[in-house]
Amino acid sequence: MSEERIIRVGTRKSQLALIQTNNVIQMLRSLDPTLKFETLPMTTTGDRILDSALSKIGEKSLFTKELESALIKKQVDFVVHSLKDLPTTLPDGLVIGCVCKRDNPFDAIVLHPKHQGKTLQDLPAGSVIGTSSLRRAAQVQRIYPQYKIENIRGNLNTRFKKLSEENVYDAIILAVAGLERMGWHQCISQCGRLQVLTPDECMYAVSQGAMAVECRADDEATLQLLNRIHDHTSTIACTAERAYLRKLEGGCSVPVSVFTEISDNQMRIRGGVFSIDGSQVVQHTEVVNLLFPEVPIPSQNAFVGIHCQTPSKKNEYTSAWAAGERLADVMVKQGADVILAKAKATSKEEIIKEHEMKMKKQEAASSLNIGGIN
Repeated sequence: MSEERIIRVGTRKSQLALIQTNNVIQMLRSLDPTLKFETLPMTTTGDRILDSALSKIGEKSLFTKELESALIKKQVDFVVHSLKDLPTTLPDGLVIGCVCKRDNPFDAIVLHPKHQGKTLQDLPAGSVIGTSSLRRAAQVQRIYPQYKIENIRGNLNTRFKKLSEENVYDAIILAVAGLERMGWHQCISQCGRLQVLTPDECMYAVSQGAMAVECRADDEATLQLLNRIHDHTSTIACTAERAYLRKLEGGCSVPVSVFTEISDNQMRIRGGVFSIDGSQVVQHTEVVNLLFPEVPIPSQNAFVGIHCQTPSKKNEYTSAWAAGERLADVMVKQGADVILAKAKATSKEEIIKEHEMKMKKQEAASSLNIGGIN
């Protein structure tokens, strides 16, 4: 008698990550109640570094490297990610086996309790807005230069605690999807402290709101399993967005944003690249018929890491991928590359400065310890 298979699932340890992983497991169980799962929570580099903005850490794969390492070593069968955390180039042998139905991709302002009933526009000049995202900071600063942007790190629970208890922030910016998955959205909204930002105020991050499941490219059993919870429309939108980001060579260290709509086989994708202070911007929109690719259909079965299991849908993947690349090309011709280069240089300088400050603090602490021994 063959041993019953237990599917091992890798995830980050944060409450939100565990909720997302459980959501994926429940989707699969609803289709086959006999499936057995074992969850293996892990701590990633991004989880360990809580005193610096993501843009200042200077590394890629902050929230995925340890999970992908476990996948490559066959310690887990698949891992669940927020797709926006996944780099556009995956390690050899790994693919995104499925993209689940995308939740609300927009950002929201969560106001301090003392500002209950107000909107972002109502806050007094000099108000402090907390975010660790350069993309959010640049777009809000562009429209509301009278406010001060300050870094805020930590998981959602930590950020809410900082907002309510430290009296430093007048508001913080968070993803609506995270609030909804944590079950907080309705309560905050009813209290008059939530304002969802429109695309004209703040376009979202590439793939924001989408959960992705990564697995080994040669694991046919897992790929077939994941295909059952794959959402085609969400996948096509994220394929275009990831192609756009990869062509721009963007990441968390630069303010790159997007807004995508799909209706009746037509996709409309709008991209934005901002200077760090929001004073400069390049925006462009591409419209494409998904059924008729403008480029030849390639032979590969993965598009910016996303696996295509249905050959008949390959034309749509190709159209989306090509549209994303075309969007980036047009924006580069309009000067997006210059803005990105400046943003990356600024981020690099800040990384060096922050490292030097940490070294000085360590040296000072070491001197005090030596003095104490003497």
